[in-house]
Amino acid sequence: MALQTYRRRTFWHRLDVRGAPYAFVAPFFVVFAAFSFYPLLYTAWISLHRVELSSMDLMEWVGLDNYTALWGDDRFWNALANTFTLGVLSTVPQLLMALGLAHLLHYRLRGSAFFRVAALTPYATSVGAAALVFTMLFERDFGMINWLLGLVGMDPVNWENDKWAAQLAVSSIVIWRWTGYNALLYLAAMQAVPDERYEAAALDGASRWQQFRMVTIPGIRSTIVFTIVLSTIGATQLFGEPLIFGQGPNGITGGADNQYQTLGLLLYEEGWKNYQMGRAATIAWAMFLLLILVFVVQRVVKRLASRAAGPRHVLSRSSQ
Repeated sequence: MALQTYRRRTFWHRLDVRGAPYAFVAPFFVVFAAFSFYPLLYTAWISLHRVELSSMDLMEWVGLDNYTALWGDDRFWNALANTFTLGVLSTVPQLLMALGLAHLLHYRLRGSAFFRVAALTPYATSVGAAALVFTMLFERDFGMINWLLGLVGMDPVNWENDKWAAQLAVSSIVIWRWTGYNALLYLAAMQAVPDERYEAAALDGASRWQQFRMVTIPGIRSTIVFTIVLSTIGATQLFGEPLIFGQGPNGITGGADNQYQTLGLLLYEEGWKNYQMGRAATIAWAMFLLLILVFVVQRVVKRLASRAAGPRHVLSRSSQ
C-alpha cells in the first residue's frame, strides 16, 4: 500500500514537473490556433474557390484561377504601387522625425515627462477622429492647408482628386499618428545605451552630432530594424486613413481613379462591396506573402551587412 502511494505521488510529481510548463503556455497556443492559425488556413482554402459573401456555404473549386486573375488585374498592381508609395511617404519621414524627437527627449529638458506624454497622444487618438480632422484640414475649398497656401500666393490644391496630393495627405495622417509612438521606442532604446560610451566619445572630442552617429545609432540598431519592420507591416495593411479620407464611396475605391487605393481597400472592395470573398481572400494572401518577402529581404540584407562588417572589424583590430 505504501509502495503504491509512493508510486502515485512520484507519478503526479513527474507529471507536475514535466507538464506544468506546457500547461502554462497552452492558453497562448489555443488562442493563436483559434484566432490566427485557423483563419489563416481557412482564408487560403477560400482563395482557391469562387464564393460570394451572401452564400458562403456554396463554394466552387477554381484552384489557382483567383491568383492568376489577380496577377493580370491592373487594379491589384495599382493598389500595390499605391501601398508602396504611401509606405515610403509615411515611413521614411516618420522614422526620421521619431529618431530626432527621441534624441531631443533623451537629454534633460524641463517638462520632459509632459513632452513624452504629448508625443504619445496622437497614437492614443482613434484613427477615425484623426482622419476626420485631417480631412477637414485638406478640404479643397475651406480647408486650412489651402488657406495657408493662399496666404503665400499659391493656388489651392485639390488634395483628394490629385494622386500625389492625396497620397501626401494620407501619409501626413499616418506620420502624425505614429511618430510619437516610434519616438518613445527609440527613447527607451537610447536610455539603455551605457553612459560610458558617451563619456568616452566626449573625451575623444566627439561633438553631439558625432556621438549621435557613432554611439546612439549603433546602440539602437536593433530597435530601428524593429520599427522599420513594424512600419512596413502597418503600411501594407493601411486601411482606415484612406477610407475615411475619401469621405464616402470614393473612400473604398481610393478616389475616383483609384489614385490612393491600397491593398487593404482593394480587399475590402472585393469582399464587402463586390461580395467576392474568394478574390478578397486571394488579396489577403498576397499581402501575407508580400510581408514574408519583405522579411526575407530584410534578413538577407542584414546578413550581408554583418558579413561585410566582419572583415572590416578584423582588419581594424589587426592594424592596431
